[in-house]
Amino acid sequence: MTRPQTGRLMLLDTASMYFRAFFGVPEIKAEDGTNVNAVRGLLDFIARLVGDYHPTDLVCCWDDDWRPQWRVDLLPSYKAHRVVAEVSTGPDVEEVPDPLELQIPIIREILTAFGITVVGAPGYEADDVIGTLATGAGMPVDVVTGDRDLFQLVDDEAEVRVLYIARGVGRHERVDNAWVRAKYGIDARQYADFATLRGDASDGLPGVAGVGEKTAATLLERYRDMAGILAAAHDPDSGMGPGPRGKIKAAADYLSVAPKVVAVARDIDLGAPATALPRTPADPDQVLVLAQRWNLEGPAQRLVTALQG
Repeated sequence: MTRPQTGRLMLLDTASMYFRAFFGVPEIKAEDGTNVNAVRGLLDFIARLVGDYHPTDLVCCWDDDWRPQWRVDLLPSYKAHRVVAEVSTGPDVEEVPDPLELQIPIIREILTAFGITVVGAPGYEADDVIGTLATGAGMPVDVVTGDRDLFQLVDDEAEVRVLYIARGVGRHERVDNAWVRAKYGIDARQYADFATLRGDASDGLPGVAGVGEKTAATLLERYRDMAGILAAAHDPDSGMGPGPRGKIKAAADYLSVAPKVVAVARDIDLGAPATALPRTPADPDQVLVLAQRWNLEGPAQRLVTALQG
């Protein structure tokens, strides 16, 4: 595959990737006994994606706040099931296995040594960073994630697609608008409203009671968006059936806040991060030190090779 003549931005949902590496890659130890499977897996994932797609720009998007308070204020159930303990004097703590928690600083160190840009934003999730960087990027964008939430960013006209890694990086799917329509019967621009209606247990979104994927898609096909659905539910002449009408009205409180929770932010002030993907490590000596210390020689070399390719 030849390198593209125009730019291409790759945005990584980093936590989505290192969680998958941790649970999907066999446990591998460093010399001191630290499990480093998530670090190794993430480096290999990046090397494979860079080798396959040759992005000119790449950003590891970071969860500076995995459960932003402003989302919790709107919908207290948001990701509540992932909280280890509610601590009144501090932020909620996400349930992360200890062997993975120990690897996250190593991930940050090795990414820095390679010169791969990491971007987060106080009070926002990686999804919001991705949404902001993808919007108006001025070049084609590949969003790498295992989470469906980001399907809402798919935009054929703007050349934004999702590389969906739920089945693994080696078996990822290229999600464009046709893919979303074939899968759910809606357009990608409707996905946030679709998820709001259907709900998503993985994010603590209850959805509208009695409304599943089929009904949600039918409502969006007929009324286009959440505003249209709400207007139809309160219009006796809209033709909305009594069943859906009653369910939408009964969920009025939820529907007044959930769309704001589900929608990915697209206008965070991120400054002007340098997104160009380095062709050689920024600090090759440090890459070597970290690779030797943490048993990363193979993955580090594969990433070096991919960057040069």
